[in-house]
Amino acid sequence: MIVLGIESSCDETSVAVIKNNILSANLVSSQDFHKNYGGVVPELSSRAHLQIINPLTKEALKKSDIELKDIDLIAATAGPGLIGALLVGLTYAKGLALGLNKPFIGVNHIEGHIFSGFLMQQKPEFPFLCLVVSGGHTLLLLVKDFTEIYKLGNTVDDAVGESFDKAAKLLGFGYPGGPKIQSAAQFGDVNKINFPVAELKDKLNFSFSGLKTAVLRYVQAQGGIDKLTEEHKNDIAACFQSAAVNALTKNVKRALEKYEVKSISVVGGVAANNHLKSEMKKIAEKNKKSLIVPDIQFCGDNAAMIAFRGKSLYENGIRDTLSSKPFPALNENHFLEMYS
Repeated sequence: MIVLGIESSCDETSVAVIKNNILSANLVSSQDFHKNYGGVVPELSSRAHLQIINPLTKEALKKSDIELKDIDLIAATAGPGLIGALLVGLTYAKGLALGLNKPFIGVNHIEGHIFSGFLMQQKPEFPFLCLVVSGGHTLLLLVKDFTEIYKLGNTVDDAVGESFDKAAKLLGFGYPGGPKIQSAAQFGDVNKINFPVAELKDKLNFSFSGLKTAVLRYVQAQGGIDKLTEEHKNDIAACFQSAAVNALTKNVKRALEKYEVKSISVVGGVAANNHLKSEMKKIAEKNKKSLIVPDIQFCGDNAAMIAFRGKSLYENGIRDTLSSKPFPALNENHFLEMYS
């Protein structure tokens, strides 16, 4: 089977090809100009997707040494994401499917992340505990197989990736914030500031708004960003990162006490954070579980995970139609109502 995957949920346009179970192309075009605005501008994102999606598809086909007629299945991100950006990739994919008379699968972007670990040589073993950490979502999931996923916890306010971006902005680091916080934290004293970790009634849920506010209040108490030395900024970054990772790992530990799993997977853009990977490795070793974290090219938004997820759905009997619609937000009950 040859699968073409298309991803356009936010500010990366990506096209991938899985050819006979081997990833032969995974091309990503990043919209770096958004850093000039301090965040993603939806209208500009949609226009950039329109300009690059066709040439990027041609390049992916050439790299995979195939033609359009060779494709057996087309998969594209249907949501969640920016509605205009989603429409570009989804409509393009549907047009290809209609013109080629090939089956089409609209893929949930979060499900793509969940199964991105299967793009690695060492793959998760069912059932596995999955921590989804991205700019828009923070979820703790029990994944029993390709069509049975249960939500154990989610953020009640901000996503962890968003809190990294906001903290970076407060420190004058710019956008995107995650890599810049990580870089500064390497030179900071993690014991200088005690930022709070939220305790919620539902012990497997997350909250990051209080942590973000604590950073704001601390910066204000020092007289504002202009009063902060580089050393002080590094300390704030280190202590913020430590608190954010602590908020994630404490719930993973609690989940492991309640649920029997064979492996743990950490996915999404924040999975590229070295401190998080280090702490998760300790947890996995202590609990004698394998830990799968995708390569950095599969942590961010990419079409390889969309192609794989489309393929896994199709092989499990899931079908879609060209009338399916994009969705900007994740349904609160999605992982309770899905394919089980």
